[in-house]
Amino acid sequence: MADETSRLGLGNRIAVLFAVGGLLVSILLALSTLVLTRRQLIESREGAAAAMAVANATRLSNQLTPDSSIEDIQAIADSLTRLEGGQRIIRLGNDWLPAPELNRDDLPPSLVLRLSGRTAGQVLAPVRGQPHFVVGIPLAAFDADYYAVVDLMEVSETLDDLRIILLGAGAATTVLAALLGSWAARRMLRPLRRVRGAAEAIAGGRLDTRLGPQADPDLDRLSDSFNEMARALEERIHRDARFASDVSHELRSPLTTLMAGVGVLEARRDELSDRSRIALDLLVEDLERFNRLVNEMLEISGYDAGVAALDLTEVDLVRFLRATAAEDPSLTLVLPPGTGSLVIDADKRRLARVMANLLDNARRHAGGSTVLSMEHDEVIRISVEDEGPGIPVHERQEIFDRFARGSAGGRRGAGGGTGLGLSLVTEDLRLHQGRVWVEDRVDGRSGARFVLELPLTPLVGKSEMEW
Repeated sequence: MADETSRLGLGNRIAVLFAVGGLLVSILLALSTLVLTRRQLIESREGAAAAMAVANATRLSNQLTPDSSIEDIQAIADSLTRLEGGQRIIRLGNDWLPAPELNRDDLPPSLVLRLSGRTAGQVLAPVRGQPHFVVGIPLAAFDADYYAVVDLMEVSETLDDLRIILLGAGAATTVLAALLGSWAARRMLRPLRRVRGAAEAIAGGRLDTRLGPQADPDLDRLSDSFNEMARALEERIHRDARFASDVSHELRSPLTTLMAGVGVLEARRDELSDRSRIALDLLVEDLERFNRLVNEMLEISGYDAGVAALDLTEVDLVRFLRATAAEDPSLTLVLPPGTGSLVIDADKRRLARVMANLLDNARRHAGGSTVLSMEHDEVIRISVEDEGPGIPVHERQEIFDRFARGSAGGRRGAGGGTGLGLSLVTEDLRLHQGRVWVEDRVDGRSGARFVLELPLTPLVGKSEMEW
């Protein structure tokens, strides 16, 4: 039970506690009401029955004579006052005058024994399976006893009705307490939901998200602390982004000079020795990777600074995919039957970079892509498949992180990527309000399947800050 309760959210736990509290209060009030009502009803009934029994016993004793017979008592008994639901049994010597529905055998033996000692008494006892109040009074002047038997079924029925009413009231109180707890939980957790929403917005790239004033002074302090944390985080990210951007810009100038120098050496390649040519090839390859790294870091710093923007144009996606597939003869393009043209609003440069990065990633780590396909319903899904070793499940999220290479990426070296390609894919698609993930091939063969998802509806804005 504790494990099940711990899985409930805070709001549900508050509602459950309110419901349990309402149930306990209902039970306590119901028990108290039943006990007090039962005592009051029984005491009232007992008092009336005892008073009536004393009055009838006194009247019977006054009208009896030493020569009275059981037949005489019958006439006197018929004239006695009767309480509703009450009956009388009279003993005269060894003779008994039974009631219309009861006789001597129905009397409680303990009360009969007590009256044999000439002591009056009263008792609550079941008579023929039903609750009764029995009063016994000895007639001191005669060898006689007077018994009054009062039916308590009316009291029992009243208590049964009261139990049903209290049960219904308890159920209603429990439901109302649960509803009140649910309302209170929503009201109490509303500020936390705002904090959660703001945190999710910041995690999604909206670094300027802040919490507004709260209705409670304690919550205002929480809001101020959160806003201060968000402001410090925004400043830190912008500072890091500016640093990366500044470093990348500073590197471009010497990099351009190096590229120009390498170009001169390439032009005079025939004059170099074999060892010098090998060194030149290594230098050219590393400079190309270095140049790509600098350009990608500039792009990344734009995302971190929140200034990355889309240059939206109408893109015929079918023609775009056909042009992409035409660049690689080994790539098979699969389109839905009857597909003509499918025009969307997109940044063509970023979309082309997405495809280039995915195809380059497959070429480096899986021997190249084999199938490029598209399908669409409410959204557009573009798939890039390869026949490589595949990607382990535990790495399928990590490979989209910056500088992540995965187990198939190997160590830095010749032909290695920068480690930013897939993270740029994620950022470019996020600007388009899309997403990317990797899964197994649907045909069950070895390899990975990268899936891009883009919206069919026109994009609302061109900037990351306008989400």
